[in-house]
Amino acid sequence: MWLMEYDSFAELCRGYLPYYLLIFLPIFIIISPVNPVTASHEFPVYRMHQYDLHGVPHGCRNAPISLEARSLTGWSTSRHCVVAKALDITPSFFQSIKNKAGALVIVLPERMNELTMEQKQRIMNLEESMMYGSETMIPVYFVLWHSDLQTILDDIAEGFITDEKAGSAAEAMYNSISASGYQVVVASGQALPKTDIKVATLHGKLTGTGAEEKLPTIAIVTHYDSAGIAPELSFGADSNASGVSMLLEIARLFSTLYSNGRSRPQYNLVFIITGAGKLNYQGSKKWLEDQLDGLEGSIIQDAAYVICLDTVSASDNLYVHVSKPPKENSSGGLFYKELKAVSQSLYAVNVEGVHKKINLAEEILAWEHERYSIRRLPAATLSTLRSHEDPSRTTILDVTREGQIDKLYKHTQVVSEALARHIYNLSSSQIFAGSLDVSKESLSLWFNYFASQPRAASLLVDKHNLLVATLKEAMTRYLGDVKITLHAPDKRDPEFVFYDVAKATLNVYSVKPAVFDLFLTIGIILYLGILYIIVHNFPYVYSLATKLSAKSKTT
Repeated sequence: MWLMEYDSFAELCRGYLPYYLLIFLPIFIIISPVNPVTASHEFPVYRMHQYDLHGVPHGCRNAPISLEARSLTGWSTSRHCVVAKALDITPSFFQSIKNKAGALVIVLPERMNELTMEQKQRIMNLEESMMYGSETMIPVYFVLWHSDLQTILDDIAEGFITDEKAGSAAEAMYNSISASGYQVVVASGQALPKTDIKVATLHGKLTGTGAEEKLPTIAIVTHYDSAGIAPELSFGADSNASGVSMLLEIARLFSTLYSNGRSRPQYNLVFIITGAGKLNYQGSKKWLEDQLDGLEGSIIQDAAYVICLDTVSASDNLYVHVSKPPKENSSGGLFYKELKAVSQSLYAVNVEGVHKKINLAEEILAWEHERYSIRRLPAATLSTLRSHEDPSRTTILDVTREGQIDKLYKHTQVVSEALARHIYNLSSSQIFAGSLDVSKESLSLWFNYFASQPRAASLLVDKHNLLVATLKEAMTRYLGDVKITLHAPDKRDPEFVFYDVAKATLNVYSVKPAVFDLFLTIGIILYLGILYIIVHNFPYVYSLATKLSAKSKTT
């Protein structure tokens, strides 16, 4: 009886089984409780910045990843990629991961604009330790929070059992075999230096009444780029979308006054928007070299005063940063006096002077006005931050928030009114009022436009950049003789070098650990070995089967 069933099964294998497999195997896969789609996840990720400044490497030096994911407390070797929340990583944790792990993926908070001050400070402290420490040799990526990512974080934190938690060696071995894990893959190429870098600086002017070359000149300067630990996440709302928005609004206001011969003052106004401001103000440095060291005449050669705008919507205070306090009757001193007077008459804004000498031994200058002060031009930086070391100037948390436009509107009124009173030599009348008032709508439109896109210097160095083109169009609308100056780093000894791979795709695969593959391989080898022995010794196996069958019948 048993042999007849065996012959029927053999006949089935020779005849119809392959066709049955074609029908039933897909059905078994479909009704299987394991969904193949959930075994793979894909997320956009943003690489930690990488650049060289004055020959010194900064940031992350690697890009591709293909490692096993582990939690902040579960990793141990360079074969692991640590996946953790930004709020859980301290500077000391980062240093340990940086020196021993294989890679790091940092998950940003779910609601970035709802963080408490303590949470913001923790993330900014982490950014500071990452930005200003030594170079990081492992790949480091940032990823926005996602529900699937939260599941992965929970799995690697709770599902993986370390050897220390096992009660015995056998339990540890069983845990290693049965545990499930994740493979993290970023299939990007190695980051390479960017070529054909062009940093754009724009300038335009309003010419006063009289002989242009004999009139005093006041320059208003700001930089349009932003900074953060990840270039693609550096939106720079305060620093420095607010500064660019204020400059464009001041240009609009004064263009109206300069358009009428009767209201045109005896001052030239020059407006300068520089690039690579976050890289030691390279845009201002190169532009000044062209202007002051070139053979052609300079529009800023004998400037009475230079006003730089940097982070002007962070608080209700307004600080005037200078390298050398201006004399009381100089243009700088008179403007500062008007600034304090206007701030008290229009709003209860606290205007305070901050004096800091230029430290040429430092690699990075504190404020943009120092570039002009080094060239012996009287200059100051207006900011709502008291210290240049405030981490809010270089953070990915610098995004739009409630109340910023109101602060920017208020400070724009104070600065523009003080500047107008100074160049018209008026001390009491309010010039910008009624139809000539500061436009909150215009400020809001420009601010939201700039703050809605990442503006890290490395992302804005192509020759035909849309943001630069938009700036030129806006300046042309209000100013005359608008020009774009493109600067490239020295080819033999570049002041700065940018690298590509700022954004990539993270693939996370649900996998078994390597030890599971080892035991699975051993099992397959044993199975095939037994099958091989049975096939090559089929007569003996058949004889044994018949004996067992006969014995079972007798019993």
